[in-house]
Order: sequence, then C-alpha cells, then structure tokens
Amino acid sequence: MPRDARGPRRRVSVDAMRKGQKVHWNTSQGRTTGTTVERRTADFTFDGQQFRASDDEPYWIVESEKTGAQAAHKESSLTEA
Repeated sequence: MPRDARGPRRRVSVDAMRKGQKVHWNTSQGRTTGTTVERRTADFTFDGQQFRASDDEPYWIVESEKTGAQAAHKESSLTEA
C-alpha cells in the first residue's frame, strides 16, 4: 500500500469503522480528509443520485473537513486518517 509522510495508509475494517471517525478518500481534486457521518446498508438516494448499498458493500455519508460538504462513498474506498 502507498506510504505518506505519516506512515502507511490503512483500510479501515468493517468492525473498526464508526460514526465520527476521521478518514481519507480520493476525489478528482486529490485526497480529501473528513469524518464519517452515517453508515448505509440499503439502497438510498443522496444528493439526487442513487446508490446500491448492502451489508456486504456499505456506503458512508462523509463530511469534508475543508468544505463541510457531504458525499456518499463506499466503505472500501475510505482509509483511516
């Protein structure tokens, strides 16, 4: 896994991820840091877009530390900050 100045980036296990956890994710503008807000395990609509979530592939609503904007991301795309 790639390393940065603070050490190796780690994927967060399903059991370890919790509401309020600080995480990183990639965007077209680069890596973003934020906080987990809500875990979704059923299909849902967010910001006009439909998502197919499940217990096996949950999504998290995350809030950007920089802008306060919220977005939905697959749990597998989040890394521990």
